[in-house]
Amino acid sequence: MRRWAIISLLFLNYSVKSQTVINLDTLNLPTQTENIYNKALFGDSLVSSFCIVIKNEVKLHKHEHHSEHVFVIDGEGQMSLENKLFTIKKGDLIFIPKNSIHSVKTTSKQPLKVMSIQAPIFDGKDRIIIK
Repeated sequence: MRRWAIISLLFLNYSVKSQTVINLDTLNLPTQTENIYNKALFGDSLVSSFCIVIKNEVKLHKHEHHSEHVFVIDGEGQMSLENKLFTIKKGDLIFIPKNSIHSVKTTSKQPLKVMSIQAPIFDGKDRIIIK
């Protein structure tokens, strides 16, 4: 029994650390999406990652319990972050600390495609819309 428990723990450790690869260039905006397409990529109890495609905008909001890194894969936009307005474009990396009010509007002809990495894991419960 003890041997089985050790083997199970080793397998679990290997499966959590095993590498999975996704080519973000192959994730496209579905035709039925009006504004935002969000594709969960990877995650565990400590972190989650998403590919997000934005046709128009992400409205002003904040996250109470997690910080976020946003990497721009394609397109351009105007980001608002804590009363600062700036242009974001392909190759930019933006850090959004927890409780920071932020939004983005797409300014390019093609949708804005970003990778969002959020820690701790994002489950959608701490997004607070700012009106």
